[in-house]
Amino acid sequence: MRFDWNFNLLNLDEKQLEIVKQKNLEFVTKWEKRTDYLEDPQILLEALIEFDQLQKNFGTTGDLGYYYGLRHSQDQSNSEVNAKLNQIDEFGTKLYNQIQFFLLRLAKISRENQKKFTENKELKPFKHFLEQLFAQGKYLLSEPEEKIINLKQAASHGNWIKMTSTFLGKEKLEELMAGLLSADVKVREQSGQEINKIMEKYVEVAENELNSILYNKKIEDELRGIARPDLPRHLADDIGSEIVDAMVEAVSTKFSLAHQFYELKAKKLGINKLKYWDRNAPIGNFEKKYNFENSVKLVSQVFAYLDLEFKKILEGYVENGQIDVLPKKGKRGVAFCAIDRSTQPTYILLNHTETLRDVLTLAHETGHGINNELMKTQKYALNFGQPLSVAEVASTFMEDFVLQKLVQTAGPEEKSSLIMKKLDDDIGTIFRQVACYKFEKELHSEFRQKNFLSKEEIGKLFQKHMHAYMGDYVEQSEGSQNWWVYWSHIRSFFYVYSYASGLLISKALQNKVKKDPKFIEKVKWLLAQGSSDSPKNLFSKLGINITNKDFWNSGLDEVELLLKEVKS
Repeated sequence: MRFDWNFNLLNLDEKQLEIVKQKNLEFVTKWEKRTDYLEDPQILLEALIEFDQLQKNFGTTGDLGYYYGLRHSQDQSNSEVNAKLNQIDEFGTKLYNQIQFFLLRLAKISRENQKKFTENKELKPFKHFLEQLFAQGKYLLSEPEEKIINLKQAASHGNWIKMTSTFLGKEKLEELMAGLLSADVKVREQSGQEINKIMEKYVEVAENELNSILYNKKIEDELRGIARPDLPRHLADDIGSEIVDAMVEAVSTKFSLAHQFYELKAKKLGINKLKYWDRNAPIGNFEKKYNFENSVKLVSQVFAYLDLEFKKILEGYVENGQIDVLPKKGKRGVAFCAIDRSTQPTYILLNHTETLRDVLTLAHETGHGINNELMKTQKYALNFGQPLSVAEVASTFMEDFVLQKLVQTAGPEEKSSLIMKKLDDDIGTIFRQVACYKFEKELHSEFRQKNFLSKEEIGKLFQKHMHAYMGDYVEQSEGSQNWWVYWSHIRSFFYVYSYASGLLISKALQNKVKKDPKFIEKVKWLLAQGSSDSPKNLFSKLGINITNKDFWNSGLDEVELLLKEVKS
């Protein structure tokens, strides 16, 4: 059983960049000076198929860009890897700038031609791709301006994030986070205090980083005429702002459920209030260790129950060396599942420390991987890839089923502990992430009024929103105001809503599978659709109306029922 990535699955011949460049320039030479594809559906179909094949087979950096991005996540302080990654990123950005004309010009065609193209039968495979492009078109700038924004992206955003991430990667943060899950109060206390020290050590660095990327986003939004900072995320995720707003409102009005849960946890632990780092403390004596082999075995069993193809995909990842398993110094501290193009292999990064959390993380990230493999059935690369509003459904669906399986097979004492663990996860995935989303919204709003926020101001906002969902039974203790420093998702602006919406939607899908195991085929169908249609339409075909606020409440009702069960 391999514990690190096998890069022999990639084409790492340095000469491939010249081939990538040649293929991109061939496309540019053929289409840049033409305008007929902007008028004639038949010619547009030809251009789209050629553009699609370019993206599928080459992209702008081939396999080398993918490889060095992955290598950076394994060792963020490796200067040679960082230099090579920067070189290839620059190469890819310049190449993308040369072909971007195709998308920009297409996005800005007249409404009359937009309608002509979206109603054309031969263009049907690309219909939703065009619809998304047209929706984004009114916020796109001129070709020279878009090129400038692309070229400065690394210096104005990417490099700042890498800096903070690299510093944190030098610390034993993942091991300390694992310590917060210990049943031993002294271990949690020691881990929490050590995390406080790390956050304090880097808070001034993160203060400057965050202000810089907030300022960059403010400028870019103003140039594009974007009024609300989270709109670009919603456009990219192909989901209406009104849908996200309805979900956030529904969850916010039920923050009291999280308050009750933490009150119950404090009571079970025999204390008046939870320390900030006690939030995820286990209840009972459930401290079972799961080495990676056992974790794979457990997750495989659950996947096999759902669908044998899921099990086969996970086992293939393990056998082929597509999972980097263990934590190490310099390694990126969060788990992820990566793929750039449909012709590439999926790679998963973990920091496995043998806790139950690590088992669930394996299920979560493999859920993304299963999504990737099912989407590869899409004929066209432009329909490969899913917005977050669907992608996080796949991951939370798999993760939740694994935890439910553990609950079902546990003894009475273990069962109680696992139900509390499940509530921990539900509270964290739904309420905590919505609180973070609201923190981000106020963060951007305050920044746009002041143009700089001190670490104290950021910390105050952070504690305000953490307290809003945690309630009075969790201390916003000294040091906790800096825990935003390691929360990498807030650098990928407004990403976190998708965890909450994903779990609430996956709960609805899980209930359908429980009632009828054959429904898993419809779930597989959903995950195979990629971006060929909007999430709203795809979910609607499975009987789920995400535009209805009552739908979000139905998922929250499940959390409430589970809380009542553990209280009784």
